[in-house]
Amino acid sequence: MDNMEPEDDKELWDVLGRLPEPTLSPFFARDVLRKVRQGRARFDRVRSWFSVRKLVGASAVAAVAVALALVTHYPGPRSASSSDLDVVAKVDPQDYEVVADLDELIAWDENNVWEEKPTL
Repeated sequence: MDNMEPEDDKELWDVLGRLPEPTLSPFFARDVLRKVRQGRARFDRVRSWFSVRKLVGASAVAAVAVALALVTHYPGPRSASSSDLDVVAKVDPQDYEVVADLDELIAWDENNVWEEKPTL
């Protein structure tokens, strides 16, 4: 904004000339410094939550919690029981032939799909 000259707007300058000048309180500087110190104290309070000692303790607690969660939810190694071994021993050799035939059928079907010409 350009500097305004008194001749530009006489009415405005007349109104501004009748207003009393603002006066500052004698305690203005003290009040400003108090506000600045209070702001700094709040910052220090927040910063104290993130001290190294507290962060190390919180991360240790978090690590223990994660370890406990993994240990309790991990099923661990499963030992083969005798009933599992019996099931494998009882498989009929004829079942192997059926599975082999099934594998051939699946392979033939996959190849056959690509050889067919689509009809619309």
